[in-house]
Amino acid sequence: MNPVVHIVHVGPMNNIGTKALLSSDVAIIREITDGKVAISVSTSDIEGVEGLNLNLGAVVPPFIDIPFQKADSMAKKYDFQRESLKYKVFAVGFLFFMAIQAVLSMFSVLLLKVGVSPLDRRDAFERLAECDLVVSYSDENFKETASSFPLNPFWVINWWSMLISRTWQILLAKSLGKTVVMFPNSVGPFRTSVGKFLTKLALNSCDFVLAREAISYSIVKSLGIHSNIILTADTALLFKSSEECSDGNFHGLKIGVSPGIYGNSLSETEVDRYILAHAQVLDDCIEKYGTKIFFLPHFVIGFAHDDLQMSRRIYAQMTNKHDVEIIYEPELEKFKVILNKMDMVISSKMHPAILASTGYVPIVCIVYDHKQTGFFQRLGMTDCIMDVKSVSYEGLSRKVDYVWNKLEVLSESLKKQIPPIQTNIKQAIRRAIVAYI
Repeated sequence: MNPVVHIVHVGPMNNIGTKALLSSDVAIIREITDGKVAISVSTSDIEGVEGLNLNLGAVVPPFIDIPFQKADSMAKKYDFQRESLKYKVFAVGFLFFMAIQAVLSMFSVLLLKVGVSPLDRRDAFERLAECDLVVSYSDENFKETASSFPLNPFWVINWWSMLISRTWQILLAKSLGKTVVMFPNSVGPFRTSVGKFLTKLALNSCDFVLAREAISYSIVKSLGIHSNIILTADTALLFKSSEECSDGNFHGLKIGVSPGIYGNSLSETEVDRYILAHAQVLDDCIEKYGTKIFFLPHFVIGFAHDDLQMSRRIYAQMTNKHDVEIIYEPELEKFKVILNKMDMVISSKMHPAILASTGYVPIVCIVYDHKQTGFFQRLGMTDCIMDVKSVSYEGLSRKVDYVWNKLEVLSESLKKQIPPIQTNIKQAIRRAIVAYI
């Protein structure tokens, strides 16, 4: 009988990065098993995961919902914003519901052990009970906020609820005697003892923990985690797009821009400075280098400061609008093909940079977290990054000029460095899971 793998902690598919990570995780598991494997996924976005057409055995809900994700869903359904009183009421209500789900899930596991159907989310628990291996999918599942952002009440509540949900799912799996492997993740930073406690509880319950950059690896070590720990890299580096996708009408010199930032992270003054700096620098690029600008939003959720809204706000401030286009492409394959056709990418998000690097496209990365810094440190390209809180016209202009003037050198460097990193990822995941499937 073929082994069964159940993937947990998969979030909404409104982010190209999450699509690339899940697609890559599934692909590498199939590669290691020569396709002789059944894979199911537990996710808060069943429709979105099914839309990836990954030929999964089942897509089921998580054992415990994350309150802000449920509140986001209600906000989109009934058309209200995160800042509204309605949103806060729904979020608090789902926090209480989360506690009820935790109790129900505990009893469901006990019932499973004595051969009785679970009380709640039967399909999800049956998939868990039947699997040979549980995989915490590649992402950033254990942290509190980002390295460059302060910890505020909004993020405290959200990250604690996410940590509780993710830790609880691992504990449920271990209570059923399952092997748990955490695929390459960024871990930390942590700002509270609660965050550290939950993460230690979760990671010490894993059989293998894979860290996707050296900074996360050091944080895991500093937490006193006793599991097997492997340093590797982001699995989205393994994603390959189909050459059959239409390449659109991309001629001449091209710069791709993915400019979103996280809500409740920067002050309005900082956001305005960020927008103006981008508008001025991109106008300069059109005039100095004769480029066209393609905004490529990759994280679109319909709330303030997502990639699409930020693209529109920057575009509105630009002068040379005739050489600018906003392309919202939610399909992963097509998004990757478009990225590959750029001469340079400017991104303030992780995965447009990751996906550009595998097309050997040089990147200016505006970093907000050590997951980005760690990736560029590994490439030896820290001169290509700048902190999101220090973005100014002068600073961004210097970074863009630096990368533009070294396009060929940087592209050749990526061609040499990316393939060995991809091999390392495959070897690390094989080492972590081959004994269990």
